[in-house]
Amino acid sequence: MTLERGYTAAEPAYGKINLSLDILGKREDGYHEMCMVMQSVALSDTVSCTFRDGEELAVESNSPYVPPDGRNIAWRAAEAFFAAAGVPRRGLAIQIAKRIPVSAGMAGGSSDGAAVLRLLRRELAPGLSQEALEEIGASVGSDVPYCVRGTTALARGRGEVLTDLPPLPPCAVLLCKPDFPISTPELFAAVRLRRLRFHPDTAGLRRALEQGDLEGVCRRVYNVFEDVLPKRFGQVLEIKRAMLDLGAMAASMTGSGPTVFGIYGTPEAARRAAEALRRDFRQVYVTEPVQGDFF
Repeated sequence: MTLERGYTAAEPAYGKINLSLDILGKREDGYHEMCMVMQSVALSDTVSCTFRDGEELAVESNSPYVPPDGRNIAWRAAEAFFAAAGVPRRGLAIQIAKRIPVSAGMAGGSSDGAAVLRLLRRELAPGLSQEALEEIGASVGSDVPYCVRGTTALARGRGEVLTDLPPLPPCAVLLCKPDFPISTPELFAAVRLRRLRFHPDTAGLRRALEQGDLEGVCRRVYNVFEDVLPKRFGQVLEIKRAMLDLGAMAASMTGSGPTVFGIYGTPEAARRAAEALRRDFRQVYVTEPVQGDFF
């Protein structure tokens, strides 16, 4: 497929939340064996690619926290695509309009990389299968295969072994990110599997999704990283308690944090809670689950 120089295409890059996050053990390759139920949300970045002559890559963003070089997952995704997809390499100017908070536990960078993969597949290699694209994503980062697929899914292994799940029933999602990052390696280093007090009921969560039972889902929302949060990040649990006090059906940290999400039965209830949280926090968003085929 030949695209003219200057042709630009865009793709949404949806954020994600973890309805559950469990750590099952340590793998021989040094990674942890994960079991997570993931959900896409409508809060999204927009990734645009402008095709250019030559083979040079460039990345620009409206956020100063997005690296403009090979440290960027979107850049690495483009490199991986051209190395594996069997199409001639093209010069690309990748532009990322950030809306997902940075260092938030919402897979924003991975989702940007996944958006590049979906966009390049659509424009340059439409015959490439979803499974092949997810394999390319796995070479870029653990969350990228899920972000390629999106919607509601069980993720195992490092996060690359995916099983589609029935959609999360209609609801509103409230997000609140405090003004600090949390180091993912620090949290993994703090995990002592035998000392974890609780684990998510993943099987029960799957059954609740199959039954379209939002209350059943909410009763099973859990993230084991909350058990090992250092005390200096206590504000995460304060936000969680505040959301529950403000009527959330469930609240939990997503990923390795620090963003907390709350599930509300209606957008109006989520907006009322957001107004209260905005008195103390800058980064508060009301959104909703995303369903449907990303392809």
